[in-house]
Amino acid sequence: MRPPRSLNLCIIAIAGWLSALLIRPLMADDLRIGIIGLDTSHSEQFTLRLNDPANPNHIPGARVVVAFPGGSPDIEESKSRLEGFTATLRDKFGVRIVGSVAEACKDVDAVMLLSLEGRPRLEQMKQIIRAGKPVFMDKPVAASLKDAVEIYKLAATTQVPVFSASAIRWYPGVLEVANAEKTPARGAISYGPAHVLPHHPDLFFYGIHPAEALFTVMGSGCLTVTRVTTPSASIVTGLWTGHRTGTLHAIHDGAKAYKLIRFGDTQVFEQKSEGDYTPMLREIVKFFQTKQPPVSAKQTLEIYAFMEAAEESKRRDGKSISLREVMVKAGAPEAWLPEDGKAKPPAPQSGPKGLPQPGGT
Repeated sequence: MRPPRSLNLCIIAIAGWLSALLIRPLMADDLRIGIIGLDTSHSEQFTLRLNDPANPNHIPGARVVVAFPGGSPDIEESKSRLEGFTATLRDKFGVRIVGSVAEACKDVDAVMLLSLEGRPRLEQMKQIIRAGKPVFMDKPVAASLKDAVEIYKLAATTQVPVFSASAIRWYPGVLEVANAEKTPARGAISYGPAHVLPHHPDLFFYGIHPAEALFTVMGSGCLTVTRVTTPSASIVTGLWTGHRTGTLHAIHDGAKAYKLIRFGDTQVFEQKSEGDYTPMLREIVKFFQTKQPPVSAKQTLEIYAFMEAAEESKRRDGKSISLREVMVKAGAPEAWLPEDGKAKPPAPQSGPKGLPQPGGT
């Protein structure tokens, strides 16, 4: 026996009501976000926090409304996950799926570039910048330091707000260690997984996380890098201004965990907790609202120069490599170059139009 028509209508109404609770309609004050790249779990996790008000980590003020899947057919991690994340965003969160970067940049207020790998990033960023939308770039910024520098130069000359960072920068445990003393850390050790992705410098893909944690504690001012590499790990030691040292222990194989240790003036501080994507996503939404990046181009490029210098040290059998050397080779403007540890003549007061001037970030 079939249920009465009135019961069917009631079931449909309840289902619609539940659906409305799960997927809140776009509010007038919500920023409309477009995503490029659905081949990483970040696309799902970020959308969950923005689009689902029932989630305990919900972040108000922005919603993902459109996405371009993208993907890299020659990378297994990308092609094996693309279909699943695309279906989740479309069916669970009501995100409109489109067929190009340009379409994902139309009728939105900001863009999150989340594609898994760095090789397409320069071309993708050219299209996003052409649309004039502020953009958060997930890791890695690019598959080479040269491309990363070019991306930031394009953003500077067109005055399009851009920033990139690892979520680890805002982990409560990392911030606790970073702020443990008012004086700069005398030294620090950061360790964590460093999975290698084909076609990239071997620290760019996952080594960025413990590397950014290291810089969150040590700050800017890394001069040189030396590296020792084995099949299971790479030990990268940086010399900072003020005779300070920071060490990255990048774990390629074996037991993996994240940890940060700071050597201070009065005691040694160890990281006691980790975190998740939520604090970083709050910073992303704030950035989209204010157009003020929480991490500057110069800060981010110094971290990538650190990893590129580590790659060069590996190629040269552990020789000490200057960050300034690799940044000059990558075409960075003077204002973004790390210090060289030597006294320099006064910098010129002007540079190419649109690019950061000496002394800026």
